[in-house]
Amino acid sequence: MGLLLEVVVHAADVQDRDGAKLVLAKLGDRFPRLWVVWADGGYAGALLVWALATLGLVIDVVKRPGTTKGFAVLPKRWIVERTFAWLGRSRRLSKDYEALPETSEAWIRIAMIQLMLKRLCP
Repeated sequence: MGLLLEVVVHAADVQDRDGAKLVLAKLGDRFPRLWVVWADGGYAGALLVWALATLGLVIDVVKRPGTTKGFAVLPKRWIVERTFAWLGRSRRLSKDYEALPETSEAWIRIAMIQLMLKRLCP
């Protein structure tokens, strides 16, 4: 559905793969039935082994077919891009106004709550 399960905002000097460990660790605690996570090619490598060994999560890397040229809709990855577009509609998230990562996380959660409420009560 493209709704957020967890959000972690970190400094720009943290690699995405290292930041993914923070998010996945939180997910494992809150969603024990979750066992497959889709990711793009940037998350391949040691993260796959760590997630399986530590959390019991299988990370399925969605790769672009080698023969494809130009734009192509990839399975499952479009859901993430759509969610980013939804969050981008929130004026507060259009720029990085916040001084603390915790504040940014809170505004992302608020934007997602607002989106879900609009769907529940149109």
